[in-house]
Amino acid sequence: MKSSKVARRAAMSALGAAALALPLFSLMPGTAQAADPIRIGVIYDFTGPFAAGGSTAAAVGNEIAVELINEQGGVEGHKIETIVADAQSKAEVAINEATRLLDQENVDLIMGVFSSAHCVPMAQKVDAQQKFMWANVCVSSAVFKDKNLKYVFRGQVHSDQFGWASCTFLNEYAEKKLGKKPSDLKVAIIYEDGPYGSGVAAGNEETCKSYGMDVTLKEGYSATAPDLSSLVTKLRRARADVILHTGYNPDITLFLRQAKEQGLKWQALIGHGAGYGQIDKLTEAFGEDANYIYNTDPVAAQLLDPKTLAPGLGDLTAEMVKRYKEKTGANEVPPHTSMGFNQAWIFFSDVLPRAIKQYGGYDPESLRKAALDTDIPVGGTVQGYGVKFNPPGHQMAGQNERSSPVVMQYVDGETKIVWPTAIQTMDPVLPLPDSHTYAR
Repeated sequence: MKSSKVARRAAMSALGAAALALPLFSLMPGTAQAADPIRIGVIYDFTGPFAAGGSTAAAVGNEIAVELINEQGGVEGHKIETIVADAQSKAEVAINEATRLLDQENVDLIMGVFSSAHCVPMAQKVDAQQKFMWANVCVSSAVFKDKNLKYVFRGQVHSDQFGWASCTFLNEYAEKKLGKKPSDLKVAIIYEDGPYGSGVAAGNEETCKSYGMDVTLKEGYSATAPDLSSLVTKLRRARADVILHTGYNPDITLFLRQAKEQGLKWQALIGHGAGYGQIDKLTEAFGEDANYIYNTDPVAAQLLDPKTLAPGLGDLTAEMVKRYKEKTGANEVPPHTSMGFNQAWIFFSDVLPRAIKQYGGYDPESLRKAALDTDIPVGGTVQGYGVKFNPPGHQMAGQNERSSPVVMQYVDGETKIVWPTAIQTMDPVLPLPDSHTYAR
């Protein structure tokens, strides 16, 4: 296995490209000469199971945003300097790296974080130190719910929304596609039992039951479990029409393999981000069996019609896609790349300039005030949603109230948007075709 240093170089290699003209978000350098760089501690998982589950893809997106900003002269004359840390897919390493970056490297803020299991304790620790953290990828609602954090912000969707989206999609299509009223639909909810999986599963259960669906099984498991055959046996007994699954990469692979071995069948399998957001990994492991899997996630920016977005964002997305493919050699650009890029871009193009110009700098208090002023309408980011942060005192203070996920489906190696219907690029294939390995 490559060392974390080598992995970082592979994932975050710099490009010596010419400056890119992006009129909508052009950040003109300030008049001060030789302004100090803004030092940002960037934390992702470059080794361990989370790396292939989307963390490295998000990190590359994050780095592309930094490159573009620096090629334009930085923010108000300040170049962005990143100090990259590998969380190694371990919560204790992530916390230790955050402490090192803040206390020893003296970074101005923390950015990144893939895993919710890392994000929940890290956010509390950073906020308690009155330092600033900008969360790019982690989705657990527990990061913010009832915490009243002051210096932690997240433009990303949260796990309650994942659970809501997949069940709402089913509610809209149950009768039309499956010939069943929602009250006759049997749903099983399985999930890794960390903050991420538990949060999504809670949203699934609450929303599906609100539509009258029969939740025949709800069960969690450890993401590091070596065997899920007992869970598969329970699912066979439950005979659910639809399985809602929240997991990372190795556990999803294990589940799908053992489900095939034990003859588990379903009409639809809906995943929720993380490992389900990696179409290339699913296709590599399962070939045609990965066909028609659904994934609920923030949308991959390149799937949106640029006409529905603010001027210039289509060009920005195209540049992100081009650079990602050049860096990785990949043909498909996963949603996590857009997450890492979009959240970083919102910070660099909207929050940071305001903090410097209106509040006098980029200390935690200036950044906090600038973030609370953010007011980006729907269609104003590359992922389509707008940005407005819940204020202090709100149950989800610091969370973007305008974020929203979509439901996608994989067909012949391509990702299609199937919900919401207003932006769908394909009518969903539901139920699975009779010829499919997992079809009931």
